[in-house]
Amino acid sequence: MLRSLLLCGVAASMLTPAVAQTAKPTANLAAPVKKFGRVSYDARSLMIDGKRLTIWSAEVHAFRLPSPDLWRDVLQKMKASGFNTVAFYFDWGFHSPKRGVYDFKGIRDIDRLLDIAAEEGLYVITRAGPYVNAELTRGGFPGWLQNQRARARTDDPDYLAAADEWLSQINPIIARHQINGGPKGEKGGTVILHQIENELALTTPAQGRYMDHLYAKARADGITVPLFHNDQGRNGYWVPRGSNVAKTVEGSPDLYAFDGYPGGTCTVGGKVTRGSAAPDWGFYGPGGAKGGASASPNTPGFAAEFGGGWFDYWGSNGGYECNARQRGKRFQRVFYGTNLANGIAIQSFYMGFGGTSWGWLPAPVVFTSYDYGAAFSETREVREKAEELKSLAGMIAAVPDLAGMVPAGPVTISSPNIQVYHNKSPETDARFLLVTHNPSNKASDDRFIITADLPDGRYALPEMRLNGFDAKWLIAGVNLGGQRLVYATSELQSHLRIDGGDVLLLYGRAQEAATTVLRYASAPTVRVIAGDVRSSFDAAKGDLRLDYTHGQLARVQVSGGGRPPMTLLIGDEAEVAKIWKSGDVLVRGPALVRSAKGGATLALTGDTKEATPLEVWAPKRVRAVTWNGARVATGAGSAGSLVARAPLPGPAAVTLPVLAEWRMAPGTPEAEPGFDDSNWAAIDNRAYASITARPDGQPNMLMDAYGFHEGDVWYRGRFSGTADAERLRLYYGAGGSGMVQVFLDGKLIGQDELPGGLPRPITTGTATIALPQAARMPGEHVLSVMLRNNGHNWDLDADDFHKEARGIVSASVEKQAGQSFAIPVAWKIQGRQGGEDIVDPVRGVANNGGQYGERMGWHLPGFDDARWAKVSLPATSAPAGTNWYRTSFDLNVPKGQDATIGVSFGDAAVPRSPVDYRVLVFVNGWNMGQFIAHVGPQRTFVVPEGILNHRGRNFLSLAVTSDGAPGNALEQVRLVTMRNVRGGVPVRMVDAPAVLAAAK
Repeated sequence: MLRSLLLCGVAASMLTPAVAQTAKPTANLAAPVKKFGRVSYDARSLMIDGKRLTIWSAEVHAFRLPSPDLWRDVLQKMKASGFNTVAFYFDWGFHSPKRGVYDFKGIRDIDRLLDIAAEEGLYVITRAGPYVNAELTRGGFPGWLQNQRARARTDDPDYLAAADEWLSQINPIIARHQINGGPKGEKGGTVILHQIENELALTTPAQGRYMDHLYAKARADGITVPLFHNDQGRNGYWVPRGSNVAKTVEGSPDLYAFDGYPGGTCTVGGKVTRGSAAPDWGFYGPGGAKGGASASPNTPGFAAEFGGGWFDYWGSNGGYECNARQRGKRFQRVFYGTNLANGIAIQSFYMGFGGTSWGWLPAPVVFTSYDYGAAFSETREVREKAEELKSLAGMIAAVPDLAGMVPAGPVTISSPNIQVYHNKSPETDARFLLVTHNPSNKASDDRFIITADLPDGRYALPEMRLNGFDAKWLIAGVNLGGQRLVYATSELQSHLRIDGGDVLLLYGRAQEAATTVLRYASAPTVRVIAGDVRSSFDAAKGDLRLDYTHGQLARVQVSGGGRPPMTLLIGDEAEVAKIWKSGDVLVRGPALVRSAKGGATLALTGDTKEATPLEVWAPKRVRAVTWNGARVATGAGSAGSLVARAPLPGPAAVTLPVLAEWRMAPGTPEAEPGFDDSNWAAIDNRAYASITARPDGQPNMLMDAYGFHEGDVWYRGRFSGTADAERLRLYYGAGGSGMVQVFLDGKLIGQDELPGGLPRPITTGTATIALPQAARMPGEHVLSVMLRNNGHNWDLDADDFHKEARGIVSASVEKQAGQSFAIPVAWKIQGRQGGEDIVDPVRGVANNGGQYGERMGWHLPGFDDARWAKVSLPATSAPAGTNWYRTSFDLNVPKGQDATIGVSFGDAAVPRSPVDYRVLVFVNGWNMGQFIAHVGPQRTFVVPEGILNHRGRNFLSLAVTSDGAPGNALEQVRLVTMRNVRGGVPVRMVDAPAVLAAAK
């Protein structure tokens, strides 16, 4: 790629021209169109019903929001913010607690999810695995697959049989929601693309046959849309056969897609970095197998995952807000724009909404919150970065010519600090100019002039300014309804046709001068209604030139000149962030506009954060306006708008109760020597499937082997006291920041924790615990070990890493100077009640582990805790082990309001506590996460409405684990309002049992 030449001087006429971005032949623009029913593509773009479309998508994980009514809330926000597509991962393990058992009801209702996406007008990209990664425990594999000795993600017949079991369930659901209609005559939905595997980094013949099998299985199950694989980091793996690019690996997928997370990461101190420029992974890049889109020259550029944030880890300082800035405003404009200029016609940002890794969903690399710094936060807040995305997406929607653009040739730039990507539509010659610094991560303040041969002539665009890390998305030679835009140094957010006329919304940086030039057959009439906008007309060219400075919303009406009337709205970024487009309506004011429907009465729905003015540009048929069902008195505004006579009301404050009336009960009876473990499973020599080596001749002690795959597990071992019983040596696997507690005859004798503060955590460990003198006394003794499994590893490198051991690998009671395993111990194990036969299928696999209180139903709202001791918080001490705290509280969130309420521990302003303990947080029986006081960083836990009863009684149950040392006890617990708006969507409580079906 040729970069701009170094120049000096100020006046453009005195400068030697700089050379802008130069494309290379990385795409086969003559590639034939491939058709898959209503979906087709060539090297330039995807097409729906033959119409080119720029796919602007983001990832959403419905399984990380266990309140299905709120799925609609998130998807409406995506649609309102300009997305035309949503990508969904589906988690195999979330649906299958046991081989042959599948559940697609309630919080796992994928039919409902896909219906909602279609109803909200979003296309869908489905990504169903079998492996998805997604920072999920086991990368989305089910727990029962841990016991399969076959190598995963190969063509091993045993693994394929397991995968087919899942695919036979999920593929038909997807097939009946695809845009082509279902195989059994179903009407269909909006699924346009389907992913058959994710980031498969091995390319042996076994993987090749596996990919062929997945492709054939999808087709046999009725999926007819294009199929793809997401290549981890642009290796050129699994490109379509016939791509003919050296050093690629060809395979069965129809499309080649890749992922990338460029642009750096935040520092541990929460500082944004700008360490790398936006990469050229298409037209302007190096080409070849590792050049991104160039690995597949016959298909459109496809970024199946492009960084929209980053995940955070146990023991960090809490990075999500910084991540939202790191890959937020300005980053999006620079990096996503560079993708668009490079012909990446399908972009999906990971994540759009991350949500909550509630219960035991998370892999060891993440804690409960999966906020990700996404455009829509874990609390469902529309972040500032989403406002910028709305502006960018608005231009994509307003200028369909952008779909399928190709390089148009270099332009001349007056500054070596600036670079320009110049693309055009082969059909209409419309132009797109992406302006960035050179390099694009530079943050200088530069003024420059671009000279270019545009469709309407050769123009030297008036001097522009690029101040700081930023980019400009400019268009030229574009027809917008009945208008002809010659060029603009402002950026376009929206265009709509109203009653035969046009409304254009332009914007730019505050206090920056800009120019818009429009083409007319004769001099039009220009009426400036608001703002300082100067006009001039060049009769020779037919150019109407408007000059102005971006600031408060300027309003201009242009009529005559041989074109339909036009209203031009011009503002800075803060002004246009207030404006939403829905259909043929523009709405100014509210924090969110979800929909605008109706005829004579325009029914608007949305959210307000405070008392808010309302202004609407709508067709003349509109005689009345309602907001969330309430009539709004309006009058005539300026520039053809309707204006509310009074502000829309904002939300009332949410009053939250103080959490009091606590009751407590000890929850570690398993430590007592007389505890009845007669129904526990005996440790034996059953088949061993883990990749973790164990000492020869020892039994299989792993929790997965006994059907316990999530959360806590207990071991009890009996041995006869002997003088040689000096120590216990444990080798165990427990995931990120996992731990073990060891009791002898009812007393805690040791605790070990895996380290936090590591982005890629150590997930197995060893512990040597001295045995007290009591162990050397004659008679039977009982060792009780509680192990917390904080998730199974992912399988990112297709090496069965997910099968690393969880639970105890080996346990040796021994003399320090003697032989290991010399003292026989008879071990038993108990985890989640029922094991793979879960007793609470509604809440499902992720909800419960093997704590005694969980097995007894102490976490459920219907449990009677009247006999428990009354206590107050904060606690100053706690018995060693796990103790349960319960309270109830009533909420009365005002009707018509959408609040996000959380449970917070101690001082939420710091990432860690000065004391050591852990808490499993159950709200109305739902495990909403784990708080580790001394590890952090998460201290406040989101509880979505539907899990939390906003207008009624709620129950909070906390399983608190401590070593019993002074001060290591539960801190103050409070409810906090994390977000509060007037509006939202109707939300019903998720129906779930109040008591266990069969407590044991």
